[in-house]
Amino acid sequence: MYKNLAAAFAAACFFSPSFAQPAAAAAPALKVGYVYVSPVTDAGWTHQHDEGRKAVEAAFGPRVQTTVVADVPEGADAERVIRDLAATGHGLIFTTSFGYMEPTLKVARDFPQVKFESITGYKTAPNVAAVNARYAEGRYLAGIAAARMSPNGVAGYVAGFPIPEVIQGLNAFTLGMRSVNPKATVKVVWLGAWFDPPKERDAAMALFDQGVDVIAFHTGSTAVMAAAQQRGKLAVAYHSDMRHVAPDAQIVAVSHHWGAYEVERVRAVLEGRWKSGSTLGGIREGMIRVGDFGPKVPQAVRNEVLARQQDIARGRLQIWRGPILDNEGQERVARGGVLNDEQIANMNFLVSGVQGRLPK
Repeated sequence: MYKNLAAAFAAACFFSPSFAQPAAAAAPALKVGYVYVSPVTDAGWTHQHDEGRKAVEAAFGPRVQTTVVADVPEGADAERVIRDLAATGHGLIFTTSFGYMEPTLKVARDFPQVKFESITGYKTAPNVAAVNARYAEGRYLAGIAAARMSPNGVAGYVAGFPIPEVIQGLNAFTLGMRSVNPKATVKVVWLGAWFDPPKERDAAMALFDQGVDVIAFHTGSTAVMAAAQQRGKLAVAYHSDMRHVAPDAQIVAVSHHWGAYEVERVRAVLEGRWKSGSTLGGIREGMIRVGDFGPKVPQAVRNEVLARQQDIARGRLQIWRGPILDNEGQERVARGGVLNDEQIANMNFLVSGVQGRLPK
């Protein structure tokens, strides 16, 4: 009997919670930081990145904890914010503006255990990856649509800063217009800011006063679209669909999609396989998409633009194929030649059809 009691006690002890092995503690959530150059609004550059952040939260739930710091100026403020995120336990930080590249690299040297994603940057380090998109592919397609919708063949373009990415977009838009109307011209205003809605609006109004009937932009808000709606003009949305702002004015939207990339990079950190490197994606990879046509765009124009989008995706259309002349008459790409990625990344000229010069 005593033997059976001892066995029963031993069995009870084995199954008792007080004697059971403690369950493995859940891994702490990965803290993921996002640094934005403008406020989070209902459309635009930062909106699209915040959509990527939401995709990360939806994909990983409690395994991640995201932190947003928005409206951070490029320069010393950016370094302070990035450093604070790294110092407070964030294992992965997305810095989402070209002007954050150098501050990101500087902070990364002091926090080798933290992973950084420099979006629109081009420099890498052992713990800094760079990613950018072929925005110009979408710009070229938007140029086709703009030319089809422009009675006088004169477009306006509100540009932030004369960095290669902006120059690429301006040139591609012009080449797209001229593929339809060889006499099309594009008037550009250099804003000197990424996000300044009053200045963006004023620049658009000034271009309308100069006779442009379609407009595009490379800034961060919806102000240009709102200006076009107010003046009864037509406009190309950038970053996001902006029909809620310009229901009559929007021709088409060139939209950016970061969610798939950001989800994969977070997964790589969680699985211990994150590596530095450079990524460049476009229409083929789903990072850039043209669509969201406005009500004034005929079906024939929609079909043409979407067909050219498929041509780019399948490699049948090379938007940088020569001959390409700059706006001073110099040949930049010979007939049959195509610019390579390095040449595109360092673009420093304006194509024929763009009026004006690059700011010094």
